[in-house]
Amino acid sequence: MRKLLIANRGEIARRIIRTAHRMGIETVAVYSEADADAPHVHEAGQAVLIGPAPASESYLLVDRLLDAAARTNADAVHPGYGFLSENAKFALAVRDAGLTFVGPPVKAIDAMGLKDTAKKLMKTAGVPVTPGYQGDDQSLARLEAASKAVGYPLLIKAVAGGGGKGMRRVDDPSEFADALIAAKREGEKSFGNDGVMIEKLILRPRHVEVQVFADRHGNAVHLFERDCSLQRRHQKVIEEAPAPGLSASLRGALGAAAVKAATAIGYEGAGTIEFILDCDDVDTTGDPKFYFMEMNTRLQVEHPVTEFITGTDLVEWQIRVARGEKLPMTQDQLRIEGHAVEARLYAEDPESGFLPSTGRLRQLVFPENRPGVRIDSGVVEGGEISIHYDPMIAKVIAHGADRQSAIDRLVGALDATIVEGVRTNRAFLARLVDHASFRDGDVDTGFIARHAESLKPPVDIPDRVLALAALTRVGGYNPPSAQTMFERAGAWRMNLPSRRHVDLFPDGGEKRALSLTPEGAAYRIDGLDEPVTGALYWTGPQSVEADLGGELVRATIVERDGSFELRIGGRVFVIGTSAPDADAAEGGSGHITAPMPGRVLAVFVKPGDKVEAGARLLVLEAMKMENRMTAPVSGTVTKVGVAEGDQVAEGTLLVEIESEDQ
Repeated sequence: MRKLLIANRGEIARRIIRTAHRMGIETVAVYSEADADAPHVHEAGQAVLIGPAPASESYLLVDRLLDAAARTNADAVHPGYGFLSENAKFALAVRDAGLTFVGPPVKAIDAMGLKDTAKKLMKTAGVPVTPGYQGDDQSLARLEAASKAVGYPLLIKAVAGGGGKGMRRVDDPSEFADALIAAKREGEKSFGNDGVMIEKLILRPRHVEVQVFADRHGNAVHLFERDCSLQRRHQKVIEEAPAPGLSASLRGALGAAAVKAATAIGYEGAGTIEFILDCDDVDTTGDPKFYFMEMNTRLQVEHPVTEFITGTDLVEWQIRVARGEKLPMTQDQLRIEGHAVEARLYAEDPESGFLPSTGRLRQLVFPENRPGVRIDSGVVEGGEISIHYDPMIAKVIAHGADRQSAIDRLVGALDATIVEGVRTNRAFLARLVDHASFRDGDVDTGFIARHAESLKPPVDIPDRVLALAALTRVGGYNPPSAQTMFERAGAWRMNLPSRRHVDLFPDGGEKRALSLTPEGAAYRIDGLDEPVTGALYWTGPQSVEADLGGELVRATIVERDGSFELRIGGRVFVIGTSAPDADAAEGGSGHITAPMPGRVLAVFVKPGDKVEAGARLLVLEAMKMENRMTAPVSGTVTKVGVAEGDQVAEGTLLVEIESEDQ
């Protein structure tokens, strides 16, 4: 393998480029018109334009990718993940062109491509599968009969599905027919296949997956498991390795089952066997029962946590296996070292139902050179988050000697991450991984929904946070060279202390007037429930340490127009530096506009309709997601500015509602 073409973009393209260059392999990047200035284009040895921005006109066109390989004399292709990474036709076309495909055999991709076929194969191989129906007879009568045999509640799942698409929960037989029609329609639309299967619904599942590797010499190993239970809309949010709370016997059984699954289909390269653990159904040893869910015949987004705990480079393993080499390590040589946790940083707004956010990254700062912290990102400051691709900004990964230290490092790394220009889920992620129940390892796929209230942003601002905010106001925003904040503030006066006054306007609260009186290198802060003495020291351009009455507090400070953020231990406190506009309108607006460019999939209201706050108005498709737009107020619809199928720009008027309060 002399020159490797990466048939992908973003952070995974950059990730592959790094390993290839370290191994002395030349690289070729491909890019769409939207990615002309993307980092992966500049970091590869060569780059080839393959088409317009939409993936369907660029990254998903096999002929364009093979032409790029031919033009650059590449002799191998790495598909990354997503796009064509699990497309058997693409893998076959690459090999038919005389190129090395850095991935599994075509027959293995085919075997695992459909969920029902995969489960039949696993059942034959002796791997436990979820009770259900995976038959070819797709008639309503047969599926209804199968549903009765499985029992309610159950899941209808598209056989070619993924990411929650084509999946419907059914709690009662009366709901079955409508749910079946919806699942089939979504499966046909998303995957070109309306086939479904029926499964028992496990009410309190954990999503645990096992990383496997195999070579063409008959060797197969597992690199232990990852827990991916923290999900939203069936999309992974937090991943960690190893899975917390598993017994040695369960860990061994999962690993053995995963290797058996890979061996059964003659697998080669990197793959992931995904299992469901039923927390409500345990065996005689107290371990939950587990069932095969599906296999991903590619590298996973969350592979860095496995690399951290095993000390391996899985992309290097992929390349070596593709070159015909034996696996670099045997099962006996693989060990778990410490713990790793990964958070997916997305351009989305948790306060608005996690709607995707688009725009230019005016500022993008990640924590640099922190022990045990790794950042995998596909964008840089000045780049753009567009409507055409997944809105992931970065993966923030932390490793520690144990689970708690890994979590601590991840919270600190998230606090120190600064993104301006788009809204992000950064603060939500920090609250999530710092949640007491997550720290206790009490995880399942219902975690986020169950803890929705406690995962909301903090409302009350503690006195110690107000004290810290006052110190940063007095101390300014330039970090010291070798001075204390007192010396830097120029507060010394002959005979009398210089008292400083600071007015703070906590977000959602009333004005707080604090006074600060110098006491040596510190300040006595009055105006709180109880006075406190504090000293503050800048440790970086936007990071501080403060001694507040003997308590050490570390924080990241992010200045905004008229306010600033204090990030402390995963929590964010917004404090204004001036009084809010007294004339600002109260309550929700009846003027609903598109929060991003997209396509209108459905409109549910018309002028004259009466709607309640929260009622659905329309569905807007953007950034590969369907976003449900709801009424912010109760009232009467006075205008509908779009129709089904319309392509709209950000800010386009969608619906106007005359509020009942007007």
